[in-house]
Amino acid sequence: MAQDLIKEQLQGVNLFLIGMMGSGKSTVGPLLAEQLGYRFFDADVLIERVAGKAIANIFTEDGEDTFRDLETEVLGHLAAQTRSVIATGGGVVLRRQNWSYLHHGLVIWLDGSLELLLARLQGDEARPLLQVENLEERLGNLLTERQPLYAQADLRFPLQPDQDPLAIAGELLATIPGLLKPQCSAEQN
Repeated sequence: MAQDLIKEQLQGVNLFLIGMMGSGKSTVGPLLAEQLGYRFFDADVLIERVAGKAIANIFTEDGEDTFRDLETEVLGHLAAQTRSVIATGGGVVLRRQNWSYLHHGLVIWLDGSLELLLARLQGDEARPLLQVENLEERLGNLLTERQPLYAQADLRFPLQPDQDPLAIAGELLATIPGLLKPQCSAEQN
């Protein structure tokens, strides 16, 4: 019944998951959506559908700017939805315009340490920004650049190693009510 109360308090507001690649947005998102009775959207999957090609190919053939344009376009469409949990790409926070879309909902930062992200992303050949010789340096630089932007989220959720995704979703659900403004507090006082 706690989920029913949270759903009522959310009033259909979207939840946007932000954070570095490897932070688990695409894993935790569907679990969170299921518990809320919300839809789940993975922005990267939708970008690939719109472009008709994989993100790696967008980067190689069209460049990062084209990818970022598509990301903003897709985010704009997703922000118009309701009752949705949306996993965004790690760099979505880089464009100011994207924040205008993110602020249509509750923004949750899944905050993974450099060590955690390295462990999860070692050997990942699908992510174009990680195709470098020194993965630790590259991730560290991206993290340093993006952390102040991620910190603008409504909620920062520090990730722990070996944390169960279902447990993360449960903890997020328990935390969300504290972020929402009470509906009738003015009438009750």
